[in-house]
Amino acid sequence: MMDSKQKLCILGTGSWGLTLAWMTASSAEKNNTPLEVTLWGRNADKVAEMSTNRHLTFPLEMTLPDSLLLTSDLAAAIHDADAVIFVVTAGATRDVAEAVKATGQLKPDCIVVNASKGIEYPSLKPMASILKEVLPNQPVAVLSGPTLAKEVLQGLPTACVVSAESKEISKKLQTMLSCEHQFRLYTNTDILGVEFAGALKNVFAIASGFMTAKEFGDNAKAALLTRGLAEMARFCLEMGAEDSTIYGLAGLGDLLATCNSPLSRNFQVGYRLGKGETLDAILADMKVVAEGVHTARAVYAMSQKMGLDTPIVELVVNAVSGAPISKEMMIRSLMNRKLKSE
Repeated sequence: MMDSKQKLCILGTGSWGLTLAWMTASSAEKNNTPLEVTLWGRNADKVAEMSTNRHLTFPLEMTLPDSLLLTSDLAAAIHDADAVIFVVTAGATRDVAEAVKATGQLKPDCIVVNASKGIEYPSLKPMASILKEVLPNQPVAVLSGPTLAKEVLQGLPTACVVSAESKEISKKLQTMLSCEHQFRLYTNTDILGVEFAGALKNVFAIASGFMTAKEFGDNAKAALLTRGLAEMARFCLEMGAEDSTIYGLAGLGDLLATCNSPLSRNFQVGYRLGKGETLDAILADMKVVAEGVHTARAVYAMSQKMGLDTPIVELVVNAVSGAPISKEMMIRSLMNRKLKSE
């Protein structure tokens, strides 16, 4: 339990940002927890509309609790905050961090948290590295794991990881963000591992959706997920991640949830690519960001530099780049490789 009132600020009004705000504010309201939650969005008209009509239908249907504060004023949103969670796209994280810095409103001990799953392209940097680069004086953390927003909104339980350089910071966020019977957080100090695993699982979700559309069957999908996990481990360990992270909630847990669920937007991208739609048409219709598209290109570029074998990532890069990927080509890519031990 928190002894005194704390302030949490969530930046971003996409699916996960809205869901995090809804969940934390609702939990604080229900349990009379001394936590003030503010949600910031850059679109003033959209924020004003949400303030007037708290029942939303897009990007997800939900009713925002009355206790949730809404604003498009960034300086006011982060003023006196104990933690600021970035839930914006990988491509927008640096710009929003620069805007946060320009306000001069962050307290010295305010924790800046990345909750997006992607890699900046073409810099090839994970989000926490960008936050540390732009806001070098702030403690940095990462929130990741299997978090399908629609299930969280339904009150279904999930468990995630909060990772920071020190256990003290992780535990502070664990206490602040955990919601009884619904959102359980485990602490971790492997920031790089948590971030790269969370980013990579989106790439494999695209491959999983593609395979589902091509009707490969459950045996093939099991092989894809197993080899995808091996590919994730190869890449993440080369980047300095800890083995336990790959096989924990941020790695295997998130991989299983995202690759097996039609609720995943990356799964949907892969599925629709497998049905013959173009990437541009899919993304225009979805009206939301599927991070796996950019992540695939970033991971492939990094793998090439390090001399790592990442065949599934390469296949996804070809698919999102518009190359015609037939069922036969995918079989050759995954099944006709050099025979070796597992």
